[in-house]
Amino acid sequence: MELLKTEKEVDKILLAKGAEGSLGRIFAMAREKKVRVQFADAKALDRESEGGRHQGVIAYVSEYAYADLSELLAPKEGARFIVVCDGVEDVHNFGSILRVAECAGADGVIIPKNKSAQVTGAAVRISEGAANHIRVARVPGVNYAVDELKKNGFWVYALEADGEDIYSADLTGDIALVVGGENSGVGALTKKKCDKILSLPLLGKVNSLNASVALGIAAYEAVRQRR
Repeated sequence: MELLKTEKEVDKILLAKGAEGSLGRIFAMAREKKVRVQFADAKALDRESEGGRHQGVIAYVSEYAYADLSELLAPKEGARFIVVCDGVEDVHNFGSILRVAECAGADGVIIPKNKSAQVTGAAVRISEGAANHIRVARVPGVNYAVDELKKNGFWVYALEADGEDIYSADLTGDIALVVGGENSGVGALTKKKCDKILSLPLLGKVNSLNASVALGIAAYEAVRQRR
């Protein structure tokens, strides 16, 4: 449904026979956009889907087109906001990060080409379609991205423990939030390159938050300040 709201080219849609409810709305949207629809039984959908998870519909599209980093860094009216993933390899975390970034109005997400989850069908599904609406740029490495962001006027903040309380930081300008991977967090050199390390208060006994949850809290603190 989110894919059909975009201008992306869809080759065809495979839809469960007797489609009703939201599937019926998808059929109507596809017809309106003149996208070819084929009806199939449940076994055919199971065969075509990743791991048998399809919710009664599969879209066939060309390979995901990543944005160029320069597109994300381009000047715009109002403050810019970028999310940088440093070693986020779990596709569920990555899909959730894409969803958070899109909902919070980020201008894009930057990921490294290696040691990182990529924009796959699974990531799109986990993002609830948000991956269809937000630009994702791949770079040779996160440190390269941090350098480019700073050259283009961004304040770059690593979300890590033992930093400045995020609620005392000014997040109203051009900012980039760097979120680390599930096991190692933000890399040591990357933290040195960042302008500041920002931390969320942890008041319980567990010493860390899930990466996408931490980003969600930080991103919406930026939203709150900007409003």
